[in-house]
Amino acid sequence: MPPTIILAAGWIQTGTGLGNDIKGLIFNVAIPVLCGFFVIVVGWKTKAPGPTIMAVIFAAIVWGLSANMATLKNKTTEDIVQYQGGANAVRSDQ
Repeated sequence: MPPTIILAAGWIQTGTGLGNDIKGLIFNVAIPVLCGFFVIVVGWKTKAPGPTIMAVIFAAIVWGLSANMATLKNKTTEDIVQYQGGANAVRSDQ
């Protein structure tokens, strides 16, 4: 009897590799470029310092949050574990 070959395993690894590459490309290239483009367009269209400064602040927030996704993920995980009654959660009868 010939050995059974699982063909899906190779496709799953290929898909995971492409997904990681695309994710890195989005977070390291696309988001910073789009934030810069957003600031340039707002500055060019409004030709006023107020909206341009607000666009810079908004772009910095978006870029900063996208750059710290791992930290945000860890914090969210800690909050969920604590909410579900993790090891360090304090329970009361109230």
